[in-house]
Amino acid sequence: MFRNFHCSTGMLAALASVAIATAVEAQTMTTPQAVTTDATVTSSVAKARSTSADSSIRPFHVHVSDAALMDLKRRVNATRWPDKETVADQSQGAQLARLQPLVQYWGNGYDWRKAEARLNALPQFTTNIDGLDIHFIQVKSKEKNAIPLLITHGWPGSVFEFLGTIGPLTDPVAHGGTAADAFDVVIPSIPGYGFSGKPTAPGWGPEHVAQVWTELMRRLGYTRYVAQGGDWGAVITTELARQAPPGLLGVHLNLPAAIPPEVAAALATGGPAPAGLSAQERAAFEGSRKYTMTGSAAYFVMLSARPQAVGYGLNDSPVGLAAFMLVHPGFGKWTYGDDPAKTPTKDQVLDDFTLYWLTNTSTSAGRLYWENKGRSPTGSATWKTTQLTLPVAVTNFQEDAYQPPESWVRRAYKNLIYFHEAPKGGHFAAWEQPEEFASELRAAFKSLRQGN
Repeated sequence: MFRNFHCSTGMLAALASVAIATAVEAQTMTTPQAVTTDATVTSSVAKARSTSADSSIRPFHVHVSDAALMDLKRRVNATRWPDKETVADQSQGAQLARLQPLVQYWGNGYDWRKAEARLNALPQFTTNIDGLDIHFIQVKSKEKNAIPLLITHGWPGSVFEFLGTIGPLTDPVAHGGTAADAFDVVIPSIPGYGFSGKPTAPGWGPEHVAQVWTELMRRLGYTRYVAQGGDWGAVITTELARQAPPGLLGVHLNLPAAIPPEVAAALATGGPAPAGLSAQERAAFEGSRKYTMTGSAAYFVMLSARPQAVGYGLNDSPVGLAAFMLVHPGFGKWTYGDDPAKTPTKDQVLDDFTLYWLTNTSTSAGRLYWENKGRSPTGSATWKTTQLTLPVAVTNFQEDAYQPPESWVRRAYKNLIYFHEAPKGGHFAAWEQPEEFASELRAAFKSLRQGN
């Protein structure tokens, strides 16, 4: 989820519907809760669970039926391909020559069970908050003075974004840090995403999700903690900082809402750059304008306006789902495993896409854009950042399309305690550079550990 201000529309026409239903079956506290995705399960079961008033924290286990996996492969291998794009770049979307090998592997070589095993090797739980089951991963450090860290993913990401960071964050000694750098990590799935419940009525925007996160941390018994977010996670974490619940010490963002009001106005209207910008600020202004003019935010506009229309196609065609998600500019430089030294690999990319498919959450996840009412995540005035009183830390990752100058960031956040330009990593930095990401969080929150 990345967008810079006002942009023109133009997207996909929705395909026909009919999708595999997903349901989560209730279990007891002593037996892990399991998720089974199968065409024979009815949506009424999931709806019944989402209205439960049970506030207990239940262990969770993932198991997808063989039938659902066979159906996915059948659909992938039966893809009706469009003709090749008429340009030599990605300006029309995912290129046929790059997408076809990934899809061929998805249908013939990819193994979801490995992803399932990675998830099930971690402590997973669900708890019902405001009528929805909230899925989360909770990994505690062996270090006694570890500080709790709440991390929120984005779109089209998921909890898979952060699996590579769990080791460096919880066991820093094994990853170049010290025992004093340790975190207990909590990684929830946003409502409507992954294994969390799907809202059945409006009212689940970033503000509401932030309130749910507060309740989640309270139930887990954390009286002092920090929070981190990029993409949608940054918006939700910003709202969490605005609400300033008891115990929240500060936040770290890698999508700061730092663009000044006069710059935002010029970008929205197509006007000239405001007078007095430095060379770095002007470069950021021109980069934001180029982002808009080249249609990079088209998916943002369509999901904000008509998520249901887009959802029919995404829920019916796994390759349509993948192609749409690859429109996100955060995926633009990914090689999908062509370079073994770079992450995410093709398996990691497909883990994420397969999660959306198996949980049938493409539409419910997209509705978060509609709930947000088209507000840009990068505008300082939009999110009233100057009113935040909690400490804020910011990292610009140098391969991200959006890198606000430090002058804008300091103007936006009056209580900025950390700013750094990391040399590696892009929009989904935790996926791409998990060690670098963990190092940034250690440095960002170092000053807040006193008294933890």
